[in-house]
Amino acid sequence: MRVREILSDLVAEQQQLDQFLQRVKVRNWTALTPSEEWDIRDTISHLAHTEEYAHNALAEDGSMLDDLDDYETFDDFTESGVERGRDMRPQDVIEWWRLGRARVVDALSRASARDRVPWFFSEMSARSFATLRLAETWAHGLDIHAAVGEEAPDTDRLRHIIVIIQKILPWSFEQAGYEYETPVRIEGIGPMYAKYTAGPEDTDQIIRGPAGEICRVGLHRLHPDDVENLVVKGEVAETALQVMRTY
Repeated sequence: MRVREILSDLVAEQQQLDQFLQRVKVRNWTALTPSEEWDIRDTISHLAHTEEYAHNALAEDGSMLDDLDDYETFDDFTESGVERGRDMRPQDVIEWWRLGRARVVDALSRASARDRVPWFFSEMSARSFATLRLAETWAHGLDIHAAVGEEAPDTDRLRHIIVIIQKILPWSFEQAGYEYETPVRIEGIGPMYAKYTAGPEDTDQIIRGPAGEICRVGLHRLHPDDVENLVVKGEVAETALQVMRTY
């Protein structure tokens, strides 16, 4: 089984952001985003830097992941990629990102959905890896839109992010110091009232509402206490809303 369906949506997400960037005037690339106090150039530099490591993880079994040992913290490692981009023109940063993402998509196109991919803190299936690349692109796209005062439109690609958020809930709970005692089901409503679901149907622990709102919480672009339209049923689901994450 190949990962082509997710790859198609990953490419579409990347192209949508790329096309939006072409509309952003160069003088506005210094506009600050809500994330990490980065500006637009920093954000695309981060994506480009990450794609280099993503390709290495797929093509060379993650030999570059040991670079993390050269930094005191993961944030220091992340910042090193941002610093590289600060010496580049905006268009050169875009080209850096384009090259990196194309190599990742090419490698993923030849992978089986169940192939294991090493990553910084754990390994995962190729399908999950492709979904996380989509989720990261989407999240940073939100940041860039916000930097120029625009709202990014939600698309049906959110269905993949709903799935990955639910799938890694056990890890999210573990990172927060909790036990994941009962499965949580997520039911998101997307554009045109499409329903995106993940998790067992027979559980009494449910998070339900707009897919965009759920995904923004899971990608830490919306604080759980600020949600307006979500219905949460059950104590485990309440905890899931607070701790869910994708990184």
